[in-house]
Parts: sequence; structure tokens; C-alpha cells
Amino acid sequence: MKYDFTTIIDRKGYDSLAVDKPSQDETVGGFVPGVKLKEGFSIIPMWVADMNFATVPTIAKKIIERANHPLFGYFMVSDDYYNAIINWHKDRYGVDGLKAEHIGYENGVLGGVCSALDFLCPPGEKVILQSPTYIGFTHSCEDKGCHMVLNQMYQDEKGIWRIDYDLLEKQVVDNKIHVAIFNSPHNPTGRVWEKEEIEKVMDIYKRHDVYVISDEIWADIIMPGYKHIPTQSVSEDAKMRTIALYAPSKTFNLAGLVGSYHVIYNPTLRDKVERAQKRNHYNHVNVLSMHALVGAYCEEGKEWVDELCEVINGNLDYAVNYIDSHFEGVTTTKPDGTYMLFVDCEQYCKKHNVTVTDLLREGYSVGVVWQDGRPFHGEYCIRMNLALPLTLVKEAFDRLDKYVFNKEA
Repeated sequence: MKYDFTTIIDRKGYDSLAVDKPSQDETVGGFVPGVKLKEGFSIIPMWVADMNFATVPTIAKKIIERANHPLFGYFMVSDDYYNAIINWHKDRYGVDGLKAEHIGYENGVLGGVCSALDFLCPPGEKVILQSPTYIGFTHSCEDKGCHMVLNQMYQDEKGIWRIDYDLLEKQVVDNKIHVAIFNSPHNPTGRVWEKEEIEKVMDIYKRHDVYVISDEIWADIIMPGYKHIPTQSVSEDAKMRTIALYAPSKTFNLAGLVGSYHVIYNPTLRDKVERAQKRNHYNHVNVLSMHALVGAYCEEGKEWVDELCEVINGNLDYAVNYIDSHFEGVTTTKPDGTYMLFVDCEQYCKKHNVTVTDLLREGYSVGVVWQDGRPFHGEYCIRMNLALPLTLVKEAFDRLDKYVFNKEA
């Protein structure tokens, strides 16, 4: 490979939430506090959704070039910024007709979700989401005073997560819902929706006049054999009723730079989003984030992402096969996209009379810092980040084998 996805980089002391937070007070785990890390074990960060790979060098190059100029005053968003986004969407997602006027900066995808909820879903009204549900959506809806209606997905005979369209339409009608949050690719299950699936969802929303906030932050982390289909691309109506949110942050591990953006074709929706942003005077582009995006959305960035997805695909294969062959009573399905694994421990917990909290604590104690899946509405689930060098993935599963799922009595 051209790029390095094998070196284990020491992140401790560099303000890393993934590593430094669990290390505080000599305990690990932000969700089950007070677990002592056993002697001889290091922390393997497998919880919060950021990567443990060095990002593409063109990003640092662009930031350093700009940082070498000693003035950081007020600035204008450059044509390079808009052109980079337009070209990226055309090359990676097959989008034609995207213009600078359709693009707007967002101070984080969840910031964009909240701005949209401000005018689409006043406090006390209802919003529909697929479940399992990204925890950030839950917090955003609760903070805005919106009531969530969860459209429970199901797994078919192959374990593939599916949307229950009949239930979805019934819930929309019964609850008089006019706003939905859609996640494509879906977090935490990792489904990359097929065009026909998105069309069915958007047809329901068209029939019942539901506006859609589509979080597509994972659009680039796609496994071989799958393709991201932008929600706005499935029909002219979908294009005009959808507020789509993107970012280079998941793709290139840039969450610490804060820099997302929306794509809104409908001028009325666009005006309302921009007014909601202006009321809080918070949503202004960071000059270094702007240059970082330009450094990411380039030819070298495309090559890097292709290699990244190949590496993640190998990690996911290893993890899924290991769980299937070593952890009786634990099930999972390989995601089509994202680098997060949603692991169901229900059978194991019931057989051994333990809780998810017990499993989390045992993993934490040997340095496997994984994430409670219950806030994502997975009753017996644990969420695992696989965006690490394969050697760390193997070490993590070896520890889970020896000290958690198959430990000696």
C-alpha cells in the first residue's frame, strides 16, 4: 500500500478523547466509571468514532501552508473550498448539478441537525428515526424538546438490517409526523442503503409531506461491492425535500477541526436553515478547517480513502469471523459501510446471567475500551470501532477471548 495503516501511533497526551479520557484518574471507560485498568494492559480505543490512522498527508500540508502566513483575521470562503466539494460529490457519488449556492458550512453535522430541527420540529412535535439510533440524534432531539418516534428495524434471515416500511408509514400517519432524520449509511448498523430502499422511504415521506434531514457523514466509508446513494439523488421530490449533511471528519479523521457542510437544493429550506444559524451567531467557517477540506478532497485524498476502505474491510472480516468462531452466544453482521461494529450479546448474557455492564467492565479492565450499545437502542448490544491497525484489532479480540467471553471460572 502507498499509505501507512499499520503503525501504532501514541495518541496519549495529544488531547485525544478516545485515549486520554479513559486514562483519567487511572480508570478506563467513560460509560462505566471506576474500572481499574489491570497491570500490564494498555488501552485499545474502540469506542468513540474516530480513527487511529494517520490521515492523508495533503491535509497537514494545506494547513501548514496556511499557518505559515502570520495573519488569521476575517476571511472569505474560497472558490477552492466549494469546487473541492462539488468535484468530490461528482467523482465519488455521481452527483451532477451541485453548485456553490447549494452548499453551506455547518459547525458539525449535529449542529446542522439542530439548525434544521429549529424550524422543522418545534418543541413538543414529533420526529421519526430508524432504530437502532445514533446517540447524537437522541441528544439533539431531546435538547430541542422534540419527541422521537422510533421506526424499529429488523434483521432478515441473513442478519441484514431492514426497514419496516409498513410500520414506518403507519407511524408517520398515526403521529402526524412531518419531519424525519435519515441516516445514510446507517449508524450504528452500518447498512449502506440500496437505491430502491431509499426510494421506498422517500415515497412514504412524499405522500405524507415529511421533510427529511439526511445525515450522510459516513458516505465515503463504504466496503467493496457497495455504493453510497445520496438521498437527494433518488428523485426530484427527494432532492427538494431533503437537507443533506456531510463532512470530511469521519472520512479523514478531522473531527477535532470541526468542519461540516450542508447540501440544500430547495431555496426555501436553505433560507430557513441559514436564518436558524444566524440567530445563534455560531456557524462560521474556521480558516484552517477550510484548507483541511481542500487538502482532503483531492486526488491523493481519493487514493487514501480507497486504501482506507480496503484496510477497514479486512479488519471487519477479521472481527466478524473471530466473533462467529470464538464467542458463543454473541452475534453480529458485517456492516456494508462505516468502521463500527454493532455486537449483540443477548444470548451470552442470558446464558451466563451477566449484563452488558458486566461485559463492558471486564473489557475495560484489560484495556478494551468499547462502547455501550444501549443508548443506541440496542438492549444487549456493544458498539466497537474497528478503525485501528490490524495488530491492535487482533490484540483486542485476543483479550476479549481470554478475559471476557471465554475466561476461566
